[in-house]
Amino acid sequence: MLGLLLAVLLLLHMGQGRTVHGSFDSALAWRSRGQHIVTFVFHGDQAVLRVRISDVAAAVGKEATLCLYREEEWLKMQGSVEEYSCPERLSLAQVSLHLNQTDYNYTLPQMVYPKAWHTIYVDKYTCLVSYEDTNSDYMAFQVTLLNPDAAGNPFDHFGADESGLHEFFFLLVLVYFVAACIYIQSLWQSIKKGGPMHTVLKVLSTSLLLQAVSAFANYLHFLRYSRDGQGAPFIGSLAELCDIASEVQMLYLLLSLCMGWTLSRRKKSQGRPLQWDSTPTSTGIAVVAVTAQVILLVWELFEDTFHHSYHAHLSLAGTLLIALKMCLAVSSACGLHQIITVERSTMKREFYITFAKGCFLWFLCHPCLVAISFMFEEYQREKIITVGVILSQSVSMIMLYRLFLSHSLYWEVSSLSSLTLPLTVSSGHRSRYYS
Repeated sequence: MLGLLLAVLLLLHMGQGRTVHGSFDSALAWRSRGQHIVTFVFHGDQAVLRVRISDVAAAVGKEATLCLYREEEWLKMQGSVEEYSCPERLSLAQVSLHLNQTDYNYTLPQMVYPKAWHTIYVDKYTCLVSYEDTNSDYMAFQVTLLNPDAAGNPFDHFGADESGLHEFFFLLVLVYFVAACIYIQSLWQSIKKGGPMHTVLKVLSTSLLLQAVSAFANYLHFLRYSRDGQGAPFIGSLAELCDIASEVQMLYLLLSLCMGWTLSRRKKSQGRPLQWDSTPTSTGIAVVAVTAQVILLVWELFEDTFHHSYHAHLSLAGTLLIALKMCLAVSSACGLHQIITVERSTMKREFYITFAKGCFLWFLCHPCLVAISFMFEEYQREKIITVGVILSQSVSMIMLYRLFLSHSLYWEVSSLSSLTLPLTVSSGHRSRYYS
């Protein structure tokens, strides 16, 4: 299943780079009233669009043209398609580049603020009532879109909506590496010696490892992207797959813990301790929620034009995903509130409160950041969501690690684990942890 999902993500990622290769298709341009080539967020006063075509004679014969639309006109045109005839749609273009030479460099007008520009291919057949092109040969092209770098030269492949992510993932990988060098030995010893929270620590570590792999893959993708404007689609797909796997693992862990505690309190079980695989109800709830999340994530990937690890959730699937996370947060809050209000032990109550904070931060960071992002310009939203979610989820993991690795809370809670805590070992094997 993971291999199949990776293959789907790879196909979705193909052709996304800001150095775009392809063929101009007159038939497609006629059907769509313009063949969409690429969308790019330009900024500054030295932004450049470079075009190279393979057959100048065919382009001249077809009167091939690239039309550039600003975001405002493009949205207006797309929002009321029936109100504009084909010639009127073409006349709304801010820039029209007639392709009458092999290489063409166009410097865009100076922009005070970053703006998204949509590039469309049209020719003399685009607005005809019926398609009449007898020469259906495709014209190969390469379109390169460049923003000014720090020195003001047009060498930067990143759009304004992507700038800074390369540096962010580099710092994130560096932090992961330093943290691993400091803590991996003690963490491995804690996992190796077992204990009541052994399974929890293993799942947390696996999820954190997947996040680290995703960050490293994103860094490699952006590193190559900065050089050629295309990046590495396979590595980008791997990063997205690791994000999904990490989120699925954490969701299953948090729901299993919350539902396990809630069910044990309701039943007032005095028998053997609750284990990961011995509670069908809590496991079933977690599996259903995880399955729903995976379906919505894959659905959103197919609906979203630009595939990143985090999305602005403007589609129906994204909206449903936000609603699912909020419902899970509310459900977990209700269960934990019941436990905390009746808990007499101060130490255990602090344990549950800290767990609730980490749990809610994981569930609610994405919906809250999506809502906050609407306060900013559109080109800033993707970066705000991406950086914010990664940092928030990292903080949530740190809180949970500190909670389950803390010696004072760890031994206090584990001593009563047979009555309250899920994911524990059987009572027959507990005595060896109290040496």
